Amino acid sequence: MNITPEELKSILYRHAKWLDDAEGGERANLSGADLSEANLSEANLWRANLWRADLSEADLSRADLSRANLSEANLSGANLSRANLSEANLSGADLSGANLSRANLSRANLSRADLSEANLSGADLWRANLWRANLSRADMPRGDNAQQEETK
Repeated sequence: MNITPEELKSILYRHAKWLDDAEGGERANLSGADLSEANLSEANLWRANLWRADLSEADLSRADLSRANLSEANLSGANLSRANLSEANLSGADLSGANLSRANLSRANLSRADLSEANLSGADLWRANLWRANLSRADMPRGDNAQQEETK
């Protein structure tokens, strides 16, 4: 499903109203949408439905995607640096080659997600579900001990 920039702007506007519990607000439903290469930097998509959306190569840096449904979404090559993905559903998502540096993935469901060659440096993976996730060649966060050893 192709979304024009005008349609996306309208969806984000109504979603912001929904977040504020204002009249005319509506939760963003972008399931199956083609948002490849979209600029959604700093967007507030808390609890948005992005099931099977194509967000490949999209800029989602510093976006709030906490509690969003991103299951089976294509996020390959996406920039998710410093994004808030806490409690997001990313099961079966393609995050191959994505930049997740310093992203908050605490309590996120990453089961069966493809994180191959993803940059997870500095990411918060506290209580994240990584069951059967593909982490081959991923740049993983280092523990406190490793960081302390480097500064000595």
